[in-house]
Amino acid sequence: MSVESDVQAGAHAAAEPQAAAAPAPNPALLGLITFLPSGVTLGLWFLGYLDTATLPGGMVPIVSLSAGLFLLISAVWAARVAANTVAAIFGVFSAFWLSFGLLLTGLTAGWWGVTDAASVASVQRTYLLSFTLVFILLTLATLRLPMAFTAGFVFVDITFVLAFLGVSTGNTGLFPVAGITTLIFCAIFAYILFDGFAQDLGGRPMPMGSALVK
Repeated sequence: MSVESDVQAGAHAAAEPQAAAAPAPNPALLGLITFLPSGVTLGLWFLGYLDTATLPGGMVPIVSLSAGLFLLISAVWAARVAANTVAAIFGVFSAFWLSFGLLLTGLTAGWWGVTDAASVASVQRTYLLSFTLVFILLTLATLRLPMAFTAGFVFVDITFVLAFLGVSTGNTGLFPVAGITTLIFCAIFAYILFDGFAQDLGGRPMPMGSALVK
């Protein structure tokens, strides 16, 4: 082969379009889109859309399966691609939703031998306080994330504090406020989800805000 033909062959190869790079794994898409139905349901429950007095277990299927199970799958997926922080975030949210579903089922079915109102309230207070502390820890530990994530976690914290205070003091007026804060963090996570879909499909990143800690 002559030098001229070599040059022509090289030019032809350079003119060929490069194959598009495969999109990076993003378990957050699955995690967030399956989290939102349960989050919205929880917010509506706090707001009184679902009667907590007569239907306390009505949320069990959606919180256990839509959020709990699929967030667990998302956490495993994130861990497999070494997205360790994402795996931890989805893991703790999966732990909450799965245990919340089991708590509701057990209390309404009498599995745990807890029947009187005072004992039920004691169990709920302990449960809510434990997860409140963990979610506050999560918020502080992830301040290097963009502001949108921090804002979402802060409203999760506020929701849990309100729910804990509502159960502890018997102030039912706090639950509708918790419903509002729940829907706010759902809206924030929906924004993050929309950004993830946009980037995965070739769009531009949406503003997420600067991290509080550099």
